[in-house]
Amino acid sequence: MAKGFNKVILMGNLTRDVELRTTTSGQSVANFSLAVSRSWRNQDGQQQDQTSFINCVAWGKPGEIISQYVKKGAPLLVSGRLDQRSYEDKDGNKRSAVEVVVEDFNFVGGRNDSNAPASTPPPATSTKDVVVEDIDDKPIDLSEIPF
Repeated sequence: MAKGFNKVILMGNLTRDVELRTTTSGQSVANFSLAVSRSWRNQDGQQQDQTSFINCVAWGKPGEIISQYVKKGAPLLVSGRLDQRSYEDKDGNKRSAVEVVVEDFNFVGGRNDSNAPASTPPPATSTKDVVVEDIDDKPIDLSEIPF
């Protein structure tokens, strides 16, 4: 039997604030939903839009970081795997849910973004340390490249 492949990459906006909980064993788990939109033109050339609302779950430290830095409306890029689980609701009815188990994520947008979180993580480098040198326009000698 062939080995399966289960990988999801999504970029969207949070539909609500992240819900961070702790399991009885002390593991952190964050639940949130992303609104992911797509646009296309139909046969008549009219613009069509569709938005999907995708439930996501992030376990451990990634979930804690996401809940700390993003709020409702903020853009977020996540990658992970699809997971299907079954459960019984309050009335005893069997239900199933498909969600993305987040394995990696990236914050999207900048500090001046209106959807940016209140406390953004510090930038990786300071702009004071960047030195831009003037590069002349003479051609590159390919024999000087060491590989």
